[in-house]
Amino acid sequence: MPQSAAMPSPFPPIAEYAFLSNCHTGALVAPDGAVDWLCVPRFDSPSIFGTLLDREAGSFRFAPFGINVPSSRIYEPGTNILNTTWHTPTGWAIVRDALTIGPAQREDEITPHTRAPADEDAHHLLVRIVLCLEGSVDMELLCEPDFDYGRVPADWSLQGRHTADASAGVPVRLRSSMPLGAEGGVAQARHTLQKGEQAFCSLSWAEELASPEDMDEANARMSETTNYWRTWISKARMPDHRFRQAIQRSALTIKGLTYMPSGATVAALTTSLPETPGGERNWDYRFTWIRDSTFTLQALHYLDLDWEANEFMQFVGDLEPNEDGALQIMYGIDGRKDLTESTRDDLSGYAGASPVRVGNGAFDQRQNDVFGAALDSILLHSNRSQRLPRGLWPVVQAQAECATKVWKTPDQGIWEARGQPQHYVSSKLMCWVAMDRASKLAAIRGNSDLQAEWGARAEEIRKDILENGVRDGVLRQHYDTDALDASTLLAALFGFLPRKDEVLRKSVLAIADDLTEDGFVLRYVTGETDDGLSGKEGSFLICSFWLVSGLAGIGEEQRARDLMDRLLSIASPLGLYAEEFDTSTGRHLGNFPQAFSHLALIQAASGIILGERLKEFGINP
Repeated sequence: MPQSAAMPSPFPPIAEYAFLSNCHTGALVAPDGAVDWLCVPRFDSPSIFGTLLDREAGSFRFAPFGINVPSSRIYEPGTNILNTTWHTPTGWAIVRDALTIGPAQREDEITPHTRAPADEDAHHLLVRIVLCLEGSVDMELLCEPDFDYGRVPADWSLQGRHTADASAGVPVRLRSSMPLGAEGGVAQARHTLQKGEQAFCSLSWAEELASPEDMDEANARMSETTNYWRTWISKARMPDHRFRQAIQRSALTIKGLTYMPSGATVAALTTSLPETPGGERNWDYRFTWIRDSTFTLQALHYLDLDWEANEFMQFVGDLEPNEDGALQIMYGIDGRKDLTESTRDDLSGYAGASPVRVGNGAFDQRQNDVFGAALDSILLHSNRSQRLPRGLWPVVQAQAECATKVWKTPDQGIWEARGQPQHYVSSKLMCWVAMDRASKLAAIRGNSDLQAEWGARAEEIRKDILENGVRDGVLRQHYDTDALDASTLLAALFGFLPRKDEVLRKSVLAIADDLTEDGFVLRYVTGETDDGLSGKEGSFLICSFWLVSGLAGIGEEQRARDLMDRLLSIASPLGLYAEEFDTSTGRHLGNFPQAFSHLALIQAASGIILGERLKEFGINP
């Protein structure tokens, strides 16, 4: 039988992890208080704690001795700081965990900025503070880094009773108010706290391994981090609506997945968390996809986060295109083009799912949707700022020319199928988006000739899709199949057809009725699609959120609200989403947390909220 996502396993369920971020890198904290994933100094660096992918690849636990199940775990409101409350046989304690951020003291030489530095920046520091609330609590610290994805164990060097250094290419310093010992690659401490007593530990990879010297400084770093997140989220436009908390957590997650030095956003924090339990559908998502750019811009502008939108757009504008002028489908967070994929065969993989991949072999695939994503992003940004930056016009011209040349050719499609190229409808549709947006951008620039030329090409692509990609009034996956594909929901999201158009309506309803599993949307039926891989996958959360937007767009408001409520009900205990949802077990699958899922949540919620607000004013869109 295929492996179940709920099989007994030493690996915690994916959705049980808490996400920390300093906008340079991120960490995942398991319910037992162990940091099971941390790459330093950047999101895409090799891990130093990799127990997420192999139970012997390094972790960092700071929790009560002998107690593995906490009483509660919450984010401090308005932050990415985790609070874990513990009840032991002798007392109560609360642990606060954060990758800290505060006022910038100097130029960052650990992860140099290519954008203008902000007033606050990462400390390159993980800080963990415990407070005993009642009685007494035996606290335990176990820090066991394994560098380079578990290949190189730590060699600790004690620097006094409270400091220990380890190095294997990336030097780190562990400091604690508790006396430290080190043996066999593990630094450890144990101390009994009494009511009202605090203790801290920190792990630093900063310049000169700067670390808190005492309890007061550790608390100060935590306070600076609280202030950073709350000040940032207070600048966002948050609707006074029942979706407010979900939108706010999604915004904080997307910000946490943003690489501050360049403005890029990683698709997810992790690599190789499986889409199929125990299977081979495991990918490295610690890169930035051009496809995500338009959804990122939509979300950021909807929330009035124009600074972040501008930084992301500058990152896109600075990317090096291919020889033909086309942008790659994905880039490194520093803009690098080569994302050559390799495997780490010495790692077991999450719950036995192998191989573990580093890099992503899809980076040089032909995917024709990239042109539309890039140009829709530029149009969104230009409409918001009421200007088209000079540096982006060459990008507009290059992407429009590329879309013109390739829209008739097959490609790998939006899902990066590793089978034979096909005439995917979503790729054609995004080429239409490219030409339609290019025409509008030419109008902003005042070039009427290109406006007319590109507009005519957009109409040519539209007619081709409607002639070849529609069966029985429904948009299909590609020109040579009757199979459905959730990516055709993009027709509703990008205005390909009027909202009352019958093809659009039938296409949205066909996916709602025939491409769902227990009410959640599949990308496609794996048995009907040559994606070059084996095994079944879960429902794709982004597709379900797209369906919410599609249903709202065609006037099916109640169905949209019903599905939205179901999606909100399956969020992780901390309000996070992975890439997929296994409807048979209720488990999240795939890399985590997933930016695309949270971006689509914001888009879906905003569509429902807009419809409700318009009706309040007697407007029926």
